[in-house]
Amino acid sequence: MTTRNMIPGLAKGMWITLKTLFKRVPTVQYPLEKEIPVPRARGVIALDTEACTVCMLCSRECPDWCIYIEGHKEEQPPSKPGGRPRTRATLDRFDIDYALCMYCGICVEVCPFDALFWSPEFEYSEYGISEMLHDKDRLTDWLATVPDPPALES
Repeated sequence: MTTRNMIPGLAKGMWITLKTLFKRVPTVQYPLEKEIPVPRARGVIALDTEACTVCMLCSRECPDWCIYIEGHKEEQPPSKPGGRPRTRATLDRFDIDYALCMYCGICVEVCPFDALFWSPEFEYSEYGISEMLHDKDRLTDWLATVPDPPALES
């Protein structure tokens, strides 16, 4: 290949480089600028402890076995005088190990009592892998960041 054949290609490449050198960069400079996630983004799983009945469906259906649940039954007084006392399952432990979780959302979909929700919160990294096990108190705190569901179509 001769030098005469290389000059047009080199000039074209330099022109493209010069043209893109002054374009605005489309990336977000993360620590300084924070990108707003889309409305129903999957970030972290939030827990509503009042709605959880310790049925353990989420734990059984999880393909990674990253959900740990423990509970006990408490006897409730009868709702009517002369009625029979009832038992209610109370949640003792609900932990999700985010070091194992693959964010598939099966646990959220399978929950019959709507106790699990997707929160758009995405800043929950830790320095140690052992700190990625989040307990029910931390999962309950993220419930405040869950957006309202979209309105139903008429």
